[in-house]
Amino acid sequence: MKLVPLADRVILKQVEAEETTKGGIILTSSAQEKPQVFEVIAVGPGGVVDGHEVEMTVEVGDKVITGKYSGTQVKIDGTEYTIVRQSDILAIVE
Repeated sequence: MKLVPLADRVILKQVEAEETTKGGIILTSSAQEKPQVFEVIAVGPGGVVDGHEVEMTVEVGDKVITGKYSGTQVKIDGTEYTIVRQSDILAIVE
């Protein structure tokens, strides 16, 4: 199944959490904090949204940070994705 975002929507996939700390301590899955960093999987075409012209500035492959409770989580073919509006993206990680 293929997800195609509409308007100013962006489909994100969460970047895997690190399993060890900088000091080399291995963390259990329950002790790992979910990262706020996502990879952009697909980008909508932009256009007129709520009466305003929206130009898409993120691209497929970008690493981005979103708000902690932003977007809608969906599970497709066993993989979890988050769908957000471009305006919910706080920063691009370089």
